[in-house]
Amino acid sequence: MADFYNAFEVFEMAEQIERNGGEFYRKAAEMSEDEELSGVLQQLATMEDDHIRVFSSLKEELAGQEWAQGFDQENEAVLFLRAMASGKVFDSKKDPAQMLAGMSMAAVLDKAIGVEKDSIAFYTGIKELVPQEFGRERIDNIIKEEMRHVRILSERLAAMSEF
Repeated sequence: MADFYNAFEVFEMAEQIERNGGEFYRKAAEMSEDEELSGVLQQLATMEDDHIRVFSSLKEELAGQEWAQGFDQENEAVLFLRAMASGKVFDSKKDPAQMLAGMSMAAVLDKAIGVEKDSIAFYTGIKELVPQEFGRERIDNIIKEEMRHVRILSERLAAMSEF
């Protein structure tokens, strides 16, 4: 695994996580026979697209900033992000169609909840590296929205379990 040393690479990883999430939700929406659930999944995909734009904007705005040029490689947040990046959150090699093949919608929602939780942890690590004056509040907003995704998905999963 390649080490990452600067904000540009960290935000590239965040953008990829969001792209993966959007693809996952779009494919899951196609699989769903429940029109309402399909709509919710499409809405989540759109939210992930919005997150890509936020991370892209942060990346552009922070280009050239001294703090963003490199991070102390012994920094706990950097070590945490490196560990998260090597795990399932940053797995861009898996095709959503193959990953979802044969899964029940309950299993799809359960998987989505796990990935959302992992992304919250990853973005919390990113937040630790971004000084307040360079956009930390936008990362906080994404974390809150990802938490909302967990709530929405959990409610849908609970509703399925009632049947």
